[in-house]
Amino acid sequence: MLVATTHSHPANTLAVRLPDDDLPTVHRVAIEHTFETAHRLPHLDGKCTSLHGHSWRVTVSVTAPHLSSDVTVVEFGALKAAVRHWIDTHLDHGTMLGFDDPFVETLTTTLGCKVFRFGADHTASEPETLATDLAWPTVEAVAVLLRRMSQHVLAGLPCADNARVGRVFVRETQLNTADYGPGDTA
Repeated sequence: MLVATTHSHPANTLAVRLPDDDLPTVHRVAIEHTFETAHRLPHLDGKCTSLHGHSWRVTVSVTAPHLSSDVTVVEFGALKAAVRHWIDTHLDHGTMLGFDDPFVETLTTTLGCKVFRFGADHTASEPETLATDLAWPTVEAVAVLLRRMSQHVLAGLPCADNARVGRVFVRETQLNTADYGPGDTA
């Protein structure tokens, strides 16, 4: 049931009150990006033990209980640019491997390829520290990595008070997906 109420507004507009207006609400925005990256999961049985690549798609959502003074959660352009830059720099057209994977040495030293190591120790690059507790680049671990990175990016941008990264949805194939973020409150 919709209930119409009038408010004192210069244009004397009609506002519509929804039945769920008394429930907690948040504002949510989302950006998407695609990237090409190989990975290998030798700790699992099956075909993923071989080095193989995917056309990955990530959706990053950001929530805030209230809009900022410029009536946004976060400015889309700044968030997209920063998230895309990080992904393109560290993952796109590279390979994600576990720290102990014997392919790391061959791909980095011998072939000069871009490699992002999950589960790296004290030798981790600054970006790799976001995945030191994630031993292998499963789609679930990639979702965790990209949520952590996105929260780090968001912290450096002007945004609404209490804005935070919500769910990060990662698609590694048309059929395989994972998401990571706050649990449902319903």
